[in-house]
Amino acid sequence: MERQSTTRLIESEVVIVGGGYAGLAAALRLHDDAVDFTLVEAADRVGGRVLTETRPDGLTIDHGGQWVGPTQTRLVELAARFACPTFPTWEKGHHIEVGHDGTRIPYTGSAPEHGPGVAVYLQITEHLDALARTVDTVRPWRTARFAEWDARTAGDFFRSETNEKEALRRLDLAVQGLWCAEAHEISLFHVLFSIAAAGGYEQLMETRGCAQDSRFTGGAAAPAHAVASLLGDRVRLGEQVRSIACGPDGVRARTASTEIRARRAIVALPPHAVRAVDFTPPLPPARAAWLAHAPMGRVAKVHAVYDTPFWREEGLSGVATLYDDGPVGVVFDNSPYDASPDETGSCGVLVGFVYGDRLDRFAAQEESARRSAVLDSLASVVGPRARRPRDYTEKIWTHDPFARGGYEAYLTPGGWSAAGERGWRTPVGPVHWAGTETASVWNGYIDGAVSSGYRAADEVLTALRTADGERGRGRGR
Repeated sequence: MERQSTTRLIESEVVIVGGGYAGLAAALRLHDDAVDFTLVEAADRVGGRVLTETRPDGLTIDHGGQWVGPTQTRLVELAARFACPTFPTWEKGHHIEVGHDGTRIPYTGSAPEHGPGVAVYLQITEHLDALARTVDTVRPWRTARFAEWDARTAGDFFRSETNEKEALRRLDLAVQGLWCAEAHEISLFHVLFSIAAAGGYEQLMETRGCAQDSRFTGGAAAPAHAVASLLGDRVRLGEQVRSIACGPDGVRARTASTEIRARRAIVALPPHAVRAVDFTPPLPPARAAWLAHAPMGRVAKVHAVYDTPFWREEGLSGVATLYDDGPVGVVFDNSPYDASPDETGSCGVLVGFVYGDRLDRFAAQEESARRSAVLDSLASVVGPRARRPRDYTEKIWTHDPFARGGYEAYLTPGGWSAAGERGWRTPVGPVHWAGTETASVWNGYIDGAVSSGYRAADEVLTALRTADGERGRGRGR
C-alpha cells in the first residue's frame, strides 16, 4: 500500500520566515498592499529578540529590547498606529559608578565630571564620532577607509589611542553595553557603521532624546502583538523552517509538517538562524561569508523586583555603571510606568545587564550563585536592601534556542570588506533578507528591524509588479 504524505501544502504570493519585528513589519507592509503572504515563526510567540513576560503578580518585564527614542521614527510610528503608549525612562537623582576597586562615585549627567579616565574617554569617543560621519550606511563599502577600519578591532584602535587603563575600561564597557561583545572581537568599521546608523555616539549611549529615552507601557512586545493580531491566521507559530528551495517557479519553504510555496521569500532571521536553514541551491559564497563573520552578542538581562523603588527615596536614580569583578556592567531603574516622578509607585524594579566575557562566567554558575552575585552588584549601587527582592528573574540569551544570543549580531574583522557588498542584504534570486543586522538606520535596534522589514517587502513588491508587468506584455504580443 502506498504511504500518504502528511505534509500540509500552503500556497502564497510571499513566505516570510521569522516573526520578530522585521518579519512582522514586512508582513504588515504586504498586508497594507493587499498581497497574500504566510509568516512562519519557529517559537510559540512573536517578537523575536523582544520578549515581554507577565510575572505571576501581573508585573510586565522586558527580557529583550525595550527602549525607544524619538529619532527611531519607524518604531514610533508603528506604536502610534496601534495605540501602544510609552513613558519616559526614569533618570531623576544621582547615578552611581562603581570602580574596578569597588569605589562608589555618585554623579549626574553622562559620566562623573572628573572621574578617572573620563577626559581621555571623551576625546576618543569624539574621534569615533568624527570618523563615523564619513561612513556610508547605505553602501558601506564606498566609505573611504572601509578596508583599513574593517581590518582592525575596536580594541586595537582604542589601545592605539591611549594606554590609560581607566579610559580603556570605559571604552571596553561601552562596547560591551552596545554590542554585547568585547572590544577585541568586533570590527572597528562595524562600530563606526553602527554609530553612523544611529546618528552619533551620544544617540547610542544616552537616555533623554536618545536610544534609551522611553519604554512601552504594555511592554516592548506590545506593538508586535498588535501587528500579529491584525494579521491573524496568516501568522503560523511553532513551525521552524528547515529548508528553502528556489526554482523557476519561486520558492518552497519546508517545516516539519508544512510546505509553503510562494513566488518570493523574505528571510527575517538572525545570522546564525539563517545558517541553520538548508538552502537549495546553496547560498552564494559572499552571503555565506558575511553570515560566518556575524556571531551573536552575549548578554543576560536580570530583574530584581521590590515593594517600592526605595532608591528614589534616597535620591538615587537606579542608573549605574560597574567596572568591578561582579557580573553586572550596567543597571537601570526599570520600574513600571505607574511609579510616577512624584510617588514611589506600585513597585520598584532594577534591571542589570551581563555582557560578553562576564556572561560566559556568569552562565557557567548555578542559578543560586548567579542570583547572589547579581544582588551583590545591585547592593553596591543602591545599598543592602537590594539583596531582598520580592521577585527575581533572568534571561540568558545565549541559552535561547532560537536567538542563541543577543541582542544583535556584530561583525568580526574582515567580514564587511570580504563580503559586505554582495553578502550583506543583496537578494539571492527570489529570496530577500530582513533583520536589524541589515538596516542602514538604527542597525541592531528594534527600529532597525522594522525598517529592514519594510525595505525587504518593498523589494518584493517591486519584483512582483515587474514580473506581472512582463507577463502582461508577453500576453499582448
